[in-house]
Amino acid sequence: MEEQNSRDRIIIRTSIIGIVANVFLAAFKAVVGLTANSIAIVMDAVNNISDAASSVITIIGTKLAGRKADKKHPFGYGRIEYLSAMIISVIILYAGVTALIESVKKIIHPETPDYGTVSLIIVGVAVVVKIILGRYVKSVGNKVNSDSLVNSGSDAMLDSIISAATLAAAAVYLIFDLSMEAWLGAIIALVIIKAGIEMLRETISKILGENVDAELARKIKATILDFPGVSGAYDLVMHNYGPDAYNGSVHIEVPDTLSADDLDKLLRKIQVKVYQDHSVILTAIGVYSYNTKDPEAVQARETVSKIVAGVQYVLQMHGFYLDKVEKTVRFDVVVSFDAADRSAVYREVCEKVQSEFPGYTLQVAMDTDFTEENDCEPETV
Repeated sequence: MEEQNSRDRIIIRTSIIGIVANVFLAAFKAVVGLTANSIAIVMDAVNNISDAASSVITIIGTKLAGRKADKKHPFGYGRIEYLSAMIISVIILYAGVTALIESVKKIIHPETPDYGTVSLIIVGVAVVVKIILGRYVKSVGNKVNSDSLVNSGSDAMLDSIISAATLAAAAVYLIFDLSMEAWLGAIIALVIIKAGIEMLRETISKILGENVDAELARKIKATILDFPGVSGAYDLVMHNYGPDAYNGSVHIEVPDTLSADDLDKLLRKIQVKVYQDHSVILTAIGVYSYNTKDPEAVQARETVSKIVAGVQYVLQMHGFYLDKVEKTVRFDVVVSFDAADRSAVYREVCEKVQSEFPGYTLQVAMDTDFTEENDCEPETV
């Protein structure tokens, strides 16, 4: 809880810095733009105002996301941060569309700009300020895993490019007496629109639910496998309820000799260790038992592993158990999303295993690896 409070304070402090900087820049640019009759500088000022609004939304979103879990929302309000990031993306997109409309009007009805030394100095200072502010806000956002701050920082870096382009247009006008104001404004607007769309797409993707970070998944499985008696960790599923807020479930494979008491102790230790090391709450741990008492069953496991490994698009087999009394063979098979027809792959596995064990009933579950990466190599256990 203290770590979460510290994160919230960092986000709010950084956002306040962004608000103050953007309000001052917007005020200076608005005065300069109106005095110099520069549509590009005026649009730049409007963009600064949108940045300040983005920082306000970040603060509000962080405050709301920090609310404690309650009966209606037992997993907390952390996902509000994604909504605030989405709102910021929409604001950026709206600012870009507005700037494009105004720039087109100026292209149709051009006006001659009137640059002064003071105005150019102010714009030059704005470039430096925006570069520093953008790098700072984005680095803090990456550090505390805040999409809102990352989006705001990226937008600030775009602003520095915009302001630098405005200076370039002023130089062209002063040297060649050629006004590029309106066209530059249109280009700036298109850059802003593109950035807004990309930010919006990324945020919506996170709200929909993305594949968990593969490195985090590997670390969690490695932690589980460190426990004596655990020979495998599979089916790791994690649900994201805000930045760095995960609840999950996993299956472990243990020998069929463990008692219920031993198993209970093991599961509790795993839950505690995973939370301590990775801040992930394992709400459920399923159990696969594997044969250790019957050599014939152990040999059957090896046989099925070889069969499964020979089927294309099969990433993994786990949870194997042969019951000679009930004449059943059960296991899970993980089929890659790269397969054009995952069901066809599943059927192929069942047919090949069934032909090897004609007197047995198969209980095969087609499984999904929610941490699957590209170009995964098949694994059988």
